[in-house]
Amino acid sequence: MVEPAAPACRRWLVLGLGLAAQTASCAFLYGLPFLAPAMRAAEGFSLATVGAVVAAPSAGLLLTLIAWGAVTDRYGERIVMAAGLGVSGLLLGFASVGSHPVGLLLGLFLLAGASTASVNAASGRVVLGWFTAAERGLAMGVRQTAQPLGVGLAALTLPALAEQWGFRAALLLPAGLAVLVSVLVAALVIDPPRPEPESGTGRSASPYREATLWRLHGASALLVVPQFAISAFAPVYLVAVRDWSPQAAGWFLAVVQGLGAAGRLAAGYWSDRAGSRLRPMRLLAVASAAVMSLLALGDASLPWLVPLALALAAVITVSDNGLGFTASAELAGASWAGRAMGAQNTAQNLAAALTPPLLGLVIGESRYALAFALVAAFPVLAVRLVPVRSESSSGAQ
Repeated sequence: MVEPAAPACRRWLVLGLGLAAQTASCAFLYGLPFLAPAMRAAEGFSLATVGAVVAAPSAGLLLTLIAWGAVTDRYGERIVMAAGLGVSGLLLGFASVGSHPVGLLLGLFLLAGASTASVNAASGRVVLGWFTAAERGLAMGVRQTAQPLGVGLAALTLPALAEQWGFRAALLLPAGLAVLVSVLVAALVIDPPRPEPESGTGRSASPYREATLWRLHGASALLVVPQFAISAFAPVYLVAVRDWSPQAAGWFLAVVQGLGAAGRLAAGYWSDRAGSRLRPMRLLAVASAAVMSLLALGDASLPWLVPLALALAAVITVSDNGLGFTASAELAGASWAGRAMGAQNTAQNLAAALTPPLLGLVIGESRYALAFALVAAFPVLAVRLVPVRSESSSGAQ
């Protein structure tokens, strides 16, 4: 990566705008399920139809992440981030006006998800481009807090807006937020320096000719499995198996969600001090396997362990996200950073989409201990895949 030389105020402004862009994107992508009950009530959709509509943005995201990364590598971060987020906001604004048939609504959400995918690669790339190797871990940790911020914003606002004004009117909040942030990005973000093409060819050699990035993407996908096992099944587990009230479970999980965001920041700071992304990532994989095993033990025979194990798991299993994302860009080099981050996100999102339904088959009615024990095997596999030696030899830091 090119080492930037920018005033501190400019770098932190860029980081703040990258965080705002990613938060706006997450408020739409992960906030749409909060509108599902109002959508069913207003439109009379079946549960399957609502599920398809809610899943459409994620499908659009998955289909376009790598393509947006390639566009970012070629044309720069500011224009990609501003255009993609702005188009997404306009599509959501159109969806909120009038009554649309389900096919059109699904198409609008699919295109909006495809458009907002630009933010994933571009916001990470612009942050990484303006921060030095000794600062990138913390900077990316700050950016990675966008997901809990976006989910929290959606949870606090969208159901109430939908109840008062209807789900279409509620869409105006993520739509307006996306358009507003896109304007700020276009006006205030400056692209970081671009590297010179290697050997005067005008094109840099693909880092995917080596196994390093393939291994990193694979390890990161494996580490997503325990994260989404916790996020998908912890609420129902606490209520149905441990007899917690829904309110108590909700408050407990809200607190650990905040601790998880702090864990991302701490992991990023740790990687900056250690001069490595992948050594901390491998140690977090070991910790993830250990805490999922602890959770399985608690469910099987030591119930008093369950709250502690769940809290630890909710923090540890999300803390590596920013490390893998940062390492992907650093190992790929500036010319390929956008594509590498797009591939990293694609692998993680595929694992996230597959984890709840497949793990649900294992759990059945009550086999939680077995499921948690099986999940512990995924970070064990990731420990073997994390390419620590390649990071040391590449001089990515």
